[in-house]
Amino acid sequence: MENKQIIKALFWSSLGIIFFATGLFIFGIFIVFQSIKPPTIQTELKITKQTSSLWQSPDIKHINQGRRTLVEYGKELIVHTAKYFGVKGIIGTSTNGMNCQNCHLEAGTKAFGNNYGLVASTYPKYRARSGTIENIEKRINDCFERSLNGKPLNSNSREMQAIKAYILFIGSNVSKDNEKNYKGLSMKDNQIKFLDRLASPKKGKLVYEQKCQSCHQPNGEGVWNADKTEFIYPPLWGKNSYNDAAGLYRISNFAKFVKYNMPLGANHENILLSDEEAWDVAAFVNSNPRPHKDNSKDWPKIHEKPFDHPFGPFADPFPENQHKYGPFPPIQAYYAKNNKK
Repeated sequence: MENKQIIKALFWSSLGIIFFATGLFIFGIFIVFQSIKPPTIQTELKITKQTSSLWQSPDIKHINQGRRTLVEYGKELIVHTAKYFGVKGIIGTSTNGMNCQNCHLEAGTKAFGNNYGLVASTYPKYRARSGTIENIEKRINDCFERSLNGKPLNSNSREMQAIKAYILFIGSNVSKDNEKNYKGLSMKDNQIKFLDRLASPKKGKLVYEQKCQSCHQPNGEGVWNADKTEFIYPPLWGKNSYNDAAGLYRISNFAKFVKYNMPLGANHENILLSDEEAWDVAAFVNSNPRPHKDNSKDWPKIHEKPFDHPFGPFADPFPENQHKYGPFPPIQAYYAKNNKK
């Protein structure tokens, strides 16, 4: 009887050892297979690592809190400029009520949207409009005096330093060495073909009525928010719009801007206006009345004036009307020919 119990105990012990060994073997096989990476997975990884050359701004949340406070305030001033400096401004009533991001879309971060991506790597720089080397403060105040038809900020003010800090941060991933690797950094990337005729305000009026008027209103007055502190849709002419010394008063700048960004929903991958429509609506908008700013000191070297600056004198024989509406190829051909001499 005792022998039977011993034999029974040995049997169950042996069986346990066999199961344990089998489990170890199966686990070992599993580990080996897990360590093998099939070629198909590697191929998929290589595909997902490919990146676009379209410029994207860095994320504010990646900077330390001390610096972030000033940068975030700068962004607030870009997005809600009128809240601080508009007709009911917290700080003062020194602008027309437009916001900086009305012209510099998505707080100056949108590719092809007149963004701030190149500022950090290019300023200070020579600008033909003033004939001098300008710093960032001068450039910011140009926008306040022209596009916002207002007064310049004090260069030492917290607001100026906040806007500067934000703009420098936005362009912090762009250097002179890599700026050509990105698309959409400059308005020069907004390609548009010249017309072989004058841009037509009459044709542009039809484009405006069909594709722009629902937001910017029949008289170009834009749409205020409920308490009239900011515009939901900015005015395109009239007393609250940019003045005739602003960058968008040059028809090529306006045409490039609207082609790649308007009407609502358009972008560089979803262009909703033809080149002809963009030129004509630009001609219509800029043919309407707006505030005037003395520009007699702009482009002191007149041979450096852009082809579509509509105010003389010029270093060429073409009239003001042609500089404003075109056709522009003859003007460019004239300078190309004379620059070769």
